Amino acid sequence: MRSVLPDKRVFTQDPKDPAFIQNPYALYEKFHAVGGPIFWSNYHTWCLAGFDDVYRTLQDKRFKRLKPAETQTNDSKPHLADFNRVEQFSLLGLEAPEHTRIRKRINAAFMSRKVLQMRDTISATAESLIDQFEPQGSVELLQHYATPLPLSIITKLLGVPISAGAHLLAWSHAMVRVYTMTQTHDDEQQANQAAAEFEAFLFEQIALRRERAGDDLLSALVNDTDNNALSDAEIVSTCVLLLNAGHEATVHQIGNAVRTLLQQVDNPADCFHDDATSDATVSELLRYDAPLHLFLRYAHEDIQLHPDVTLARGEPVALLLGAANRDPSRFSHANQFNPAR
Repeated sequence: MRSVLPDKRVFTQDPKDPAFIQNPYALYEKFHAVGGPIFWSNYHTWCLAGFDDVYRTLQDKRFKRLKPAETQTNDSKPHLADFNRVEQFSLLGLEAPEHTRIRKRINAAFMSRKVLQMRDTISATAESLIDQFEPQGSVELLQHYATPLPLSIITKLLGVPISAGAHLLAWSHAMVRVYTMTQTHDDEQQANQAAAEFEAFLFEQIALRRERAGDDLLSALVNDTDNNALSDAEIVSTCVLLLNAGHEATVHQIGNAVRTLLQQVDNPADCFHDDATSDATVSELLRYDAPLHLFLRYAHEDIQLHPDVTLARGEPVALLLGAANRDPSRFSHANQFNPAR
């Protein structure tokens, strides 16, 4: 790194520490007290925690999701070949114009009649799961509600049998472990196998949709006649992302949201008495305790983050969305849950 590290900007915190995982916000308060870029020594990476800094960087076209080609190292892992092939067209790793093309076709597919009519299905599924709570006396929320709800919706959205849900869940859990701080070589091998099995399953589903299209998202993608329609490999990556990102994040957001409501609100029903109040509550829940806190961007030219901090081309910066959402310069009483803000 070409930047000199001012002591006040250097922080050390093991991200795998259980206490930190349960409450990262105490550290974020220290970041906000310093202001500007923070060097997180455990990641060996500069981080941005302020709302304006994070927002500005996400809009800055000098920062991209991937490293510049000449700075990429040859650290490929042959045992992840299937995993990397399945993930190669994920929107999380693409830039314009490919990102734009794929996103537009996905958006068009989401506007299909079946998808637009799913609100009633989602409500009915949620109510059915809740109806099963009372006979049990108590319930483990993640197992009996937060996990089956998005899984059921995603299988309906894709038009795949609900009986495939157990396999989809197992593949998803195996694949997302690659992105954790505690991944092992065995985790990577299991993720690779899961990716290969998931890919084979999706290719089979794609072939079925070509023979007989349904009224679902996968059929809309497979039978898209637009000149920019997705290839089969792009459809696979899209479906994998829908499950892995859509399911995993939703499960933990539901858990975080329910915990927040139970701990912070005297009568949670007051937060949902009409559509406007419900919308405000959901937005505040996402701000207050989101499931995903860190995203990387790479500098594609030398960029001065701060008078005493410069990123060289190819260097990463970590955007701490969880910290940005608790920035006291942006949100009054940022550590308080307040849907009326």
